[in-house]
Amino acid sequence: MILVMDVGNTECTVGMFDGERLAAHWRLTTDVQRTADELVLLLLGLVDSAKLDPGVVNGAAIGSVVPRLTEPMSEACRRAFGVSVVVIDARSPLPIQLAVDEPLTVGADRLINTLAASRLLKRDTIVVDLGTATTFDCITSNGVFLGGVIAPGVRTSAETLYRSTSKLPDTELVMPERVIGTRTEECIRAGVLLGSADAVDGLVRRIKAEWPNDTEPLVVATGGLAELLAPHCRSIDQVEPWLTLQGLRIAWELLGAGEPAMTAQ
Repeated sequence: MILVMDVGNTECTVGMFDGERLAAHWRLTTDVQRTADELVLLLLGLVDSAKLDPGVVNGAAIGSVVPRLTEPMSEACRRAFGVSVVVIDARSPLPIQLAVDEPLTVGADRLINTLAASRLLKRDTIVVDLGTATTFDCITSNGVFLGGVIAPGVRTSAETLYRSTSKLPDTELVMPERVIGTRTEECIRAGVLLGSADAVDGLVRRIKAEWPNDTEPLVVATGGLAELLAPHCRSIDQVEPWLTLQGLRIAWELLGAGEPAMTAQ
């Protein structure tokens, strides 16, 4: 089995693949204060919770946008499972082309989404990744990353609203039943969630207007809030909540052994 980790600014999504099948997955809070020792215990606990033996893990792939956690995560994988680790970044020899001005600044998550979309969907695609930021990755069927859009994420927008006002309460992000709220919490939910849905539709419309060929790109939502927001976006064609994890699996298969393994401790 292959262990994959998508380390984001807010959440770290972990998956275990048995071949192409996602056998188990977890979402963890990203905590840059965790040491490699703590992460070893955490990873072993996750594997145990899925009733799996640590010995079944024979490789790991990490995509991280949090540099302070990248090496501790890598070390934890090596120590917990005694396996080789592949860390994906803009220098990784992946079969994708970064047609942007500063390719080395492209985040690992966007690289991995490009790889996954080109290999699995096999058509021009706009990947809308709904995480800490909402990113729009523009990808051709043959694996060219054209660029895209980075916008504030849904939770980021909500937290900015709470922090910047003295009387608006911190509100759970659940979809409102109507747009015109009669309670403060309903008003906030409509503004944040439905406003974000309309922002997605508006940006997708603008991206399609600039698409460099006559192909109609598929619009795919992924990320932690995809299943909540996508039903309220007219532009979303399908939801692939584990697209990034699938991309990490593919990256492992392409890049192979990665870093030298350490004996498990």
